[in-house]
Amino acid sequence: MNVRPALRPSALLALADGTVYRGTAFGAARVGVGEVCFNTSMTGYQEILTDPSYAGQVVTMTYPQIGNVGVTPEDEESARPVLSGFVVKELFTHPSNWRALEPLDAYLERHGIPGIAGLDTRALVRRIRDTGFQTGVLSTDPRSQDERALVEHARSAPTLEGRDLVDEVTTRVPYAWTEGAWRGVAGQVPRAPRPAPTYRLVAYDFGIKRNILRLLVEQGFEITVVPAKTPAAAALALRPDAIFLSNGPGDPAAVMGVPAIVRELANHGLPIFGICLGHQILGLALGGRTRKLKFGHHGGNQPGQDLATRKVAICAENHGYAVEAESLTAAGEPVEITHKNLNDGTVEGLAHATRPIFSVQYHPEASPGPHDATYFFRRFREMVVRHRAGEGVTGASIAAAR
Repeated sequence: MNVRPALRPSALLALADGTVYRGTAFGAARVGVGEVCFNTSMTGYQEILTDPSYAGQVVTMTYPQIGNVGVTPEDEESARPVLSGFVVKELFTHPSNWRALEPLDAYLERHGIPGIAGLDTRALVRRIRDTGFQTGVLSTDPRSQDERALVEHARSAPTLEGRDLVDEVTTRVPYAWTEGAWRGVAGQVPRAPRPAPTYRLVAYDFGIKRNILRLLVEQGFEITVVPAKTPAAAALALRPDAIFLSNGPGDPAAVMGVPAIVRELANHGLPIFGICLGHQILGLALGGRTRKLKFGHHGGNQPGQDLATRKVAICAENHGYAVEAESLTAAGEPVEITHKNLNDGTVEGLAHATRPIFSVQYHPEASPGPHDATYFFRRFREMVVRHRAGEGVTGASIAAAR
């Protein structure tokens, strides 16, 4: 059963360019400010809502009907949603799903996130696509419905550039993670047993998704998650066999001090694997630069090509910045570009030619999204196994494996 707009209070979404969209309010009654982006995934709105990489953003779903499967704690990718607002075409308030424990509207209200429904999301997406990213203000507060004031608020609000959003989402204390992948329901083909032996892994939390941790557990890693700015010496004191660099929000160049930490870890010689923001920070640590994309990549249908095999995987992505290919060449490090995005040619993967280091820009853990790229977790374990055996394994040799 979908919402009848006349029964709900009004809501406004004002963009910095002066455009104002009217709709109906759901979720919390408040004002949210952030960079407006759009996500093209057809499923998995709860995983998107709880992805810490969306901190500081107002997320627009291009799929028109949202809320029809409700929400359940099993689908959360973090402890709570941290995005600034949620935009949908049509909101469903009565979910039809045996797993649902709560409707989407109540879930967002409980977590203080404003939502707007009933606007033309196609028009909004076209505007962002054609004019590029911009700041927006989403108001579901009846006391803040002045269009001119909201536009001025959007124009004066800080952008994502130069903001260290990682500091807002990272864990404050180290913790162990032991939960593996969801085992499924009765009648499904059972998962393969986890490989042995186990290896100690230190995972840097820049805004880490739970499904990344689950799939690392499935590869036989014993994981300690540490805060984003944990010194290299403290991480090495845990005697890890490898280092993982997680996804996260915002501008990688604004996460001060972390590229230097990663550079020190790389010089130590441990295997390192990075995903999304972790990939970008690794690029900075190796002497490269990052740049802001026009409107970013957000969704589950991005084509990523393996340059060694020429194979294409349909990938889940969520990022607004990219590593500049030219900067890596100029840095002098023997780094190879292993994957690229076929839509715009941006760098999607890196590998070191002499050290056990590699990274990908997209999300091989999906959640939501296609599972084409989950093999990267297996490759990471293979790299750790070979490194521990004393082989001269490199990121480039692992990334090029067939």
